[in-house]
Amino acid sequence: MDGSATTLDERRGALIARHAPTLGAAIDAVQTRKSWSPYSDSPSTKIHGPDKPGAGKAAFEARLGTTFDLGQPGVVGEVGEEVSPFTQKPLNIRYPKSDPDALVGAAVAAMGDWREADFELRIAMCLEIAARLYDRNFEMAHAVMHVAGQSYTQAFSGSGPNALDRGVEALAYAAKAMRDVAPSATYHRNFAGETVALEKTYVLVPRGVGLVVCCASFPTWNAYPAMFASLATGNPVVVKPHPIAILPMAIVVETSRAVLTEFGFDPNLVTLAVDTLAEPVAQGLVDDPRVQIVDFTGSPRYGGHLERTVTGKLLFTETAGVNTVVIESVADLDAVARAVARSSSLFSAQMCTSPQVIYIAPDLFDPLSAAIVEQIDAIANDPAMASGIMGTIQGEVSLTVVAEAQSAVADLPGVRTLRDPAPYAHPQFPDARTMTPLVVAVEDGSHVDLYAEERFGPVLFLVRKDAGEAVMEATDLARTKGSISSYLYSTDEDFIDRATPAYEAAGANLSINLTGAMWINFAAAYSDYHVTGLNPAGNACLADLAFVASRFRIVQRRRPAA
Repeated sequence: MDGSATTLDERRGALIARHAPTLGAAIDAVQTRKSWSPYSDSPSTKIHGPDKPGAGKAAFEARLGTTFDLGQPGVVGEVGEEVSPFTQKPLNIRYPKSDPDALVGAAVAAMGDWREADFELRIAMCLEIAARLYDRNFEMAHAVMHVAGQSYTQAFSGSGPNALDRGVEALAYAAKAMRDVAPSATYHRNFAGETVALEKTYVLVPRGVGLVVCCASFPTWNAYPAMFASLATGNPVVVKPHPIAILPMAIVVETSRAVLTEFGFDPNLVTLAVDTLAEPVAQGLVDDPRVQIVDFTGSPRYGGHLERTVTGKLLFTETAGVNTVVIESVADLDAVARAVARSSSLFSAQMCTSPQVIYIAPDLFDPLSAAIVEQIDAIANDPAMASGIMGTIQGEVSLTVVAEAQSAVADLPGVRTLRDPAPYAHPQFPDARTMTPLVVAVEDGSHVDLYAEERFGPVLFLVRKDAGEAVMEATDLARTKGSISSYLYSTDEDFIDRATPAYEAAGANLSINLTGAMWINFAAAYSDYHVTGLNPAGNACLADLAFVASRFRIVQRRRPAA
């Protein structure tokens, strides 16, 4: 072995050693479900120093109006359709459009050395990618802001460290799954007086090319666990971002390719497949027989299509659902109203965990409805607070959702509008696309169809209903329409005990009596399971062993022992 190879081996060994403490702590966290993170989700200069915020913003601004070169194979042109929800102006970034067949072919060609690499090295490589993305998080925050519309604080935390945590969580499960397979064994057994001795070898074999289809509103959140789960288990990855939210994933692919190259692997283990709204490429990639793993985050319509049609390969989905809150009784009316208002206003309800339907017991309906509206108004009427919580409306489609909801409730008996939607004035971006929530009171129990479908935008339904009936309806919606987060408030422990089995049967994760500083729809990596896979909101969980373990299979060989 020559000196350069030895040096490469030494650097790879040092990489494994450097990231071993993080991996060990992550495994401990998923086993104990405690609070832990290797990253800080605060943008404070006391943590990051005075220079990084400005450097990150400058790095983002330097991308505007340029071509984002990734050095990928099969480039046949350029695309770029991103428009900032904050300025409503195009970013004018052009991305290399590669022939999908060339990307998959390059991934297959790159797979050999990656498959043969020690899985501990593959995991360490993913942790190195995560560390470098964390180092670029101020740049990433601006990228997410200006394609997704999240506020700066949310883009920094939710699409940065919190999303990276989900990726590291998947790596912890990958390590657990692969370490659980003994590499070899000696077998002895007596057969009819003859002792048979066998040497057995067990080889971890990856499934094939992984396709990661990202959503527009939270590009990184599901992408990191999907990418890392596939890469750690030996599979190359083709990343397919949403056409209106490419930049964050281009940064991820750029970083990944740089790390792979630095440590002697083919950068085509991670590539970017871009497209346009008019000419999508996802289905062609899904149908490619060399693509054996599909991770999809996005609309229930296309997710459902994949669940019905994808056969002979792995499919992991997260789509959407109707998230409900049942309020039977409260210890502190204002605290509950504040919790509901804040979670319903966060990112203008463009989140998979946003509550949409609030069932309120009849005796609480009038005072609690008034308090929720008052709390939403307090956010909406304070531009600084609104900008930090509500962010912007990512696309015109969500404004259409609000307009359609307004039209649907007009002149319906037993339905009234408690709060009209209206833009708020963003203090930093006067042209920002904003909209504060529409709040509708539903006092007629026959109007279930009004709120029984997800409305992806700032629309909130307050439904007067007996709490027992509300639990049954909420869990039925979870079972038939999907639910990612469900919420329950009651001071009656017997009522809670009676209600929880219905949520469990519907596969609906439940938060009970949450108020205070933590957002009630905050999901903590290593501790909270995100999606159950038991209702139409998705067939997979982020993250558990099932999300990782089937991305590789075990092939054995055996022979007489020497």
